Amino acid sequence: MPQRMSGRVLRLGVVGLSRGFDLTRPTLVADPRVVVAGAADPRAEARAAFESEFGVAAFDTADALYRSGGLNAVYIATPHESHAELAIAAARQGLAVLVEKPMALSVADCRAMTQAAEAAGVALVVGPSHGFDPPVAAAADLIASGELGRPRMVTLTTFTDFLYRPRRPAELETAQGGGVVFSQAAHQVDVVRRLMDAPVRSVRATVGAWDPARPTEGAYQAFLTFEGGGSAALTYSGYGRYDTDALMGWVGETGVAKDPAAYAVARRRLQSVPEEELKAARAYGTAPGARPARGPRTFRPGHCRLRARRPAAHGHRRRGLRSDRASHRRGPGGAGDAARRDRRALGRRR
Repeated sequence: MPQRMSGRVLRLGVVGLSRGFDLTRPTLVADPRVVVAGAADPRAEARAAFESEFGVAAFDTADALYRSGGLNAVYIATPHESHAELAIAAARQGLAVLVEKPMALSVADCRAMTQAAEAAGVALVVGPSHGFDPPVAAAADLIASGELGRPRMVTLTTFTDFLYRPRRPAELETAQGGGVVFSQAAHQVDVVRRLMDAPVRSVRATVGAWDPARPTEGAYQAFLTFEGGGSAALTYSGYGRYDTDALMGWVGETGVAKDPAAYAVARRRLQSVPEEELKAARAYGTAPGARPARGPRTFRPGHCRLRARRPAAHGHRRRGLRSDRASHRRGPGGAGDAARRDRRALGRRR
């Protein structure tokens, strides 16, 4: 059984050593309240990099990690379709759970996860974090003060090339959690619920799946109403025809300046390099040896709650109430110099 927390130190196990962990790990490393105490991943190269960087064991299965002892909690950063099974198993081992968004792929699975956590008496936290972004938090505080009255309408709009970034086959299959609804809608809903501070009363929505070669939803529009009045209109398109970072002076979510002329490279990149190579090149442990952690970032799922009251580490410009893109992240170098240049030009988004 896991050891109980001593003071404010959290002994955290990581399940899934890929992009989610790679972009969350800088804050985990920087926060003195967290000790990264173990990991699980099926990739030998990822386990080797983790053991080299952290000096603790990495296992090839989550069950082996859960039973290894010495953990208070686990961070589940695996593909969407595995969240429910892994979270339920962790709760049954007495471990608190932080799971990346989406929580699961069905309401039934979400309920099963909640019931398992309640039965075990452990915390279950889901990862959407943009509600804790400093601009969103400041707006929520201003609204709560009553100085400007109640919010009546909120609009969130984002256009990206999400659908043409390197993907695993499951990421292009809706039944396996693919598409922008599972990956991106959670962020917009997280923001708007923070601002409206009221239960959602109704949802109307439409989705678009318009590229047979990428057969999952690449766009959606949704209209939400809230108890007590107020509404929100949410728009997201990942089809790469426009980038709303153009409205922010071509400074991306991570604070990296972007080349406007490079925006349209996503489709071309998929045509020039095998997609599985591009995807693998972005995963933790791909580069020789463990990479040093970058500075902490306050807006990534999984660590926002640890650093929500701290100032942003690098003074990055943010997109204010429009922000909904925690998944567009920096990453390691990719396959070939051209791919690396493309990623730098695109702000190294996911």
